[in-house]
Amino acid sequence: MEEKSLDFLTPEPDESASDTSRYVSPETGIEKDLAEVLADVMCVDRVSIDSNFFDDLGANSLVMAHFCARVRKRADLPSASMKDIYRHPTIRSLATGLANAAPVEPSVPAPSEVVTPVGTVRYALCGTLQFLLFLGYTFLAGLVANRGYVWVSAGSGVIDIYLRSFVFGGIGFIGLCTFPIAVKWLLIGRWTSRNFPVWGLTYLRFWTVRVLIHANPMIFFVGNPLYVLYLRALGARIGKGVTILSRNVPVCTDLLTVGAGTVVRKDSFFLCYRAHAGRIQTGRVTLGRDVFIGEKTVLDIDTSMGDGAQLGHTSTLYSGQAVPGGQRWHGSPAQLTQHDYLRIGPAACGTLRRACFGLITVLQLFFLYVPLSVGGAYMLVAQVPTLHNRLGPGTVELTSLDLYIDALVLSLLLFFGVVVVGLAVMFTVPRLLNLVVKPNKLYPLYGFHYSAHRAIGRMTNIKFFTWLLGDSSYIVHYLRGIGYDLSKVEQTGSNFGTEVQQETPFLCSVGSGTMVADGLSIINADYSSTSFRVSRASIGSHNFLGNNIAYPSGARTGENCLLATKVMVPLEGEVREGVGLLGSPCFEIPRSVERDSRFDHLRAGENLRRNLAAKNRYNIRSMSFFLLVRWLHFFVLTLLGLANAKLYDSYGHALIPAFLVLSLGFTAVYFVLVERGIAAFRALQPQVCSIYDPYFWWHERLWKVPDTYLGIFNGTPFKNVIWRMLGVRIGSRVFDDGCYLTERTLTTIGNDCTLNAGSKIQCHSQEDGTFKSDRSTLGAGCTLGVGAHVHYGVTMGAGAVLAPDSFLMKGEEVPQHARWGGNPATEMRDALDQPEALTRMG
Repeated sequence: MEEKSLDFLTPEPDESASDTSRYVSPETGIEKDLAEVLADVMCVDRVSIDSNFFDDLGANSLVMAHFCARVRKRADLPSASMKDIYRHPTIRSLATGLANAAPVEPSVPAPSEVVTPVGTVRYALCGTLQFLLFLGYTFLAGLVANRGYVWVSAGSGVIDIYLRSFVFGGIGFIGLCTFPIAVKWLLIGRWTSRNFPVWGLTYLRFWTVRVLIHANPMIFFVGNPLYVLYLRALGARIGKGVTILSRNVPVCTDLLTVGAGTVVRKDSFFLCYRAHAGRIQTGRVTLGRDVFIGEKTVLDIDTSMGDGAQLGHTSTLYSGQAVPGGQRWHGSPAQLTQHDYLRIGPAACGTLRRACFGLITVLQLFFLYVPLSVGGAYMLVAQVPTLHNRLGPGTVELTSLDLYIDALVLSLLLFFGVVVVGLAVMFTVPRLLNLVVKPNKLYPLYGFHYSAHRAIGRMTNIKFFTWLLGDSSYIVHYLRGIGYDLSKVEQTGSNFGTEVQQETPFLCSVGSGTMVADGLSIINADYSSTSFRVSRASIGSHNFLGNNIAYPSGARTGENCLLATKVMVPLEGEVREGVGLLGSPCFEIPRSVERDSRFDHLRAGENLRRNLAAKNRYNIRSMSFFLLVRWLHFFVLTLLGLANAKLYDSYGHALIPAFLVLSLGFTAVYFVLVERGIAAFRALQPQVCSIYDPYFWWHERLWKVPDTYLGIFNGTPFKNVIWRMLGVRIGSRVFDDGCYLTERTLTTIGNDCTLNAGSKIQCHSQEDGTFKSDRSTLGAGCTLGVGAHVHYGVTMGAGAVLAPDSFLMKGEEVPQHARWGGNPATEMRDALDQPEALTRMG
């Protein structure tokens, strides 16, 4: 396949940039200097000071990002950002805007930005102890599970088996829930504001508690009053009537205070800790009464919100920010707004209703789900002769053909049976439940309607099917099947990516010709602390939505809009049409430029019909291949499980942790080999091509390689080993608390970098029908904040810091030890408030 360099993004001398028919020469020194820099970036002799960067010169955001970087390197020129470029899209207006800007002092690096590298011995010792703790936990869990299974199997009759399953399952579930709480109080006591280096003994205690809290089955009760009780047991100060919908569990819970009647929407981060420059910093997050926290928000440490305050969707509070009571803020970093994000009134939902809902959940769990899971598994094995003979203890030869045939048959039945039954359930049960939840009607929380609504969301947001069908024409039929209104679809073969979620699919409308990248979350349910309401969210026709977007009902966007990555979708003002929107809060940018439409001829007429048919055939092969890949992985795990059951009498309890470790190790190595094999063990190269180029179809296969296993290794040295195996150029002692890399072989990460939870390095972009990719590089000692997003073609100098939830746009160059933040990210010349943790070294 032909490789295309990003030099192709720069216009040739005979393109629009060199058009002299409307040339206007510079009149001031700053205009002359800016024009010379831009001409050099665009490889032309000169540019007119009145020519629009995008419409007349044909530049795009990547070209202008390189221009801004060149300007910032000139000591005789004022600093320019991409926001300046969009606000002042000619040399003349930019020169005037920069000249009128208030003079600023150079940013002062904070002492906390200096990374003190840890020794390799300490780094390796920490990883070894983490592995031993994992072995010990799995051995203990396996021992308890085995004793319980033996006791349940000693029962006689269905009633006896049920009662024994009820007792053992109930005790086991309570143990799983209370063990992390006990360990937290034993190892930590109460969290305080402090900071300590990673890879030390203090960090090892922190990591142990964090892993156990995240592995606690109580996480399945998010959105239930029981989850609030769980956080209180961990030390959080939470008032009455609080509703928490985010599955991002706070770790340093003693530092979390939430007032009565507060609502926290899903995908919000309020962890009460952050990793910064090789250290863990813990700090308080304080929310007053009746606070509203929107979706996809980040609350950094040492932040607070007064009573009745609101933080809108796709927004961030940086360390030290405090929202006064009654005020509404949004943006990254957050700023004052007049928009009311709490759009529904209260309903009758008191303490008794919450208690009854929690009690019913507990009764269902202990009397139905747990006994059926434990006793049902035993009855299946005991009563089905074939399974009983196959899974019963005895001697087995690993070379026995019967063992492999058993694993083959069992894995085929389970894997494809679950796929078929799951698809049938998703197409039927949510539609029946939807009959009882009416749009635009206010319902109280924690009742029958709330349960039905939550069940619809859980069933229709199963990721397997969007993973399988996304980035192909077939995702359209799937979304229609679960309830989406897609009007008259204009198939592109890439209408939706592999990550799409919604509150309810039956109130999602997407216009004709619209294309959606990954990470779309449609917010078509509103919540207060006592009520909820579902309403339709409509995305206009011929839109393009970038990555990681929260799209709410009532959005003020119409037809033919470009919604850039991580944009805050507007909820007030006029309806935007025919424009692009970027940033949080958003501002207008060009919908597209001439260079981005270079492949449009491939998306129309006979070309489209031929290219789409070819892409569909390729996608069918890809989906078949990955079904085979997933099944083969399941087959090997089934084989290991059958061998484990047969060998148990000979090797005893030690076989259980050995099985878990072997399964985890095999999973990592297997999917690494699948991904590297697809790429023929070669590194990717920067590309610019059409979505109908066979290269793009091949590249899409890399995105489909399963990688959810990576989360298990967060915060351990083993994560870096896996990144290296996947082709990432990664240095020593990198601390990765949950960063995601889309194109591994295009990513370079220096020594001692710190990557926070929810951060992402994305070395590609799809803009309508054009795909672009380039390398991104983080120098030694860089820090990516919680939820930060780095685009392609980016370079961060050594020791640079990107603040939480920031969006570092394509082509940006961050100087060494600089602090950038915001959406889009710019240099933060005012030093961030020093967290309280910095005064308490650990």
